[in-house]
Amino acid sequence: MAWTRWFASTEWWKGPEAYSNIAGRLRSPGIAPAPVRAAEHPSLGKASRTKSPAARRPAVAVVPAVHRHGLRLFVAFGLAMAVAFWPSYFARLSSQPTYHPHAHGLTMTLWVLLLVAQAWLIAGGRRQTHRQLGLLSYALVPALVLAALNFVHFRVRDAIELDASGLLFVTLVVNALVAFLVLYGLAMWYRSQPAVHGRFMIASVFPLFTPVTDRLIGRYAPSIVPLVPRVGGSPVVPTAGFLLADVILIALSAWDWATNRRLVFPAALVVLVLYHVSVLSFYQFAFWQAFGRWFVGLPLS
Repeated sequence: MAWTRWFASTEWWKGPEAYSNIAGRLRSPGIAPAPVRAAEHPSLGKASRTKSPAARRPAVAVVPAVHRHGLRLFVAFGLAMAVAFWPSYFARLSSQPTYHPHAHGLTMTLWVLLLVAQAWLIAGGRRQTHRQLGLLSYALVPALVLAALNFVHFRVRDAIELDASGLLFVTLVVNALVAFLVLYGLAMWYRSQPAVHGRFMIASVFPLFTPVTDRLIGRYAPSIVPLVPRVGGSPVVPTAGFLLADVILIALSAWDWATNRRLVFPAALVVLVLYHVSVLSFYQFAFWQAFGRWFVGLPLS
């Protein structure tokens, strides 16, 4: 029992630094401390001459979950866009009546391909290539915005006076571009903070949902159309796309707060909801009716 009390008092469990104390206490007549070899105790750190196989293996970079979510979202959006626009555009490239659909379709397709490529590069750890390729967005985003404005103007330029449905259509496209530019601008502002930059880039796709969801609903889920609100006698099918975008962004916000305590997605949700509210309300106000008349009179298309 005396031996066990003495051994406990040596505090051997504190690690390698305690071995010298043990050896000192063992220095008594007739007792020679056995040398402690580093190879026998890997915990001795620098004294160790061998490394385990795990220590010799190179470290594997861990891809943040948000990058994987972004890549999946962009791929899913790109596939949905291809399906939605296949009958009316991609399958009829040579029979489009004017250049307007081509300008709009080309810039949107290039943008989605860039989003997928950028998400794939960052998920694979190719940050330098990601930064270099991202410079293309400085030219592509203005081209996308101008092509979209040109296309919507082409659609309404012959109207003498925009009715409620026409004003709602203008609001849907113009304010979607405003929301997109706000989110893209925030992503560029925070480009030196990859975690914030990436989240705003993911959020930038949500204002672009409704052209895709409208066509998918009209072709594959027409039973949804009677359920949406109506303006000027016409169903506002984009509200279904609004709901889908809001639900996805709310889910991302809840997940990101629970796992990372970040508020980027909730901030993006505020921008998105303001855009949705504007679509469903602006057409009623005189200032927007005046904007509609001014927009139709522009020499854009």
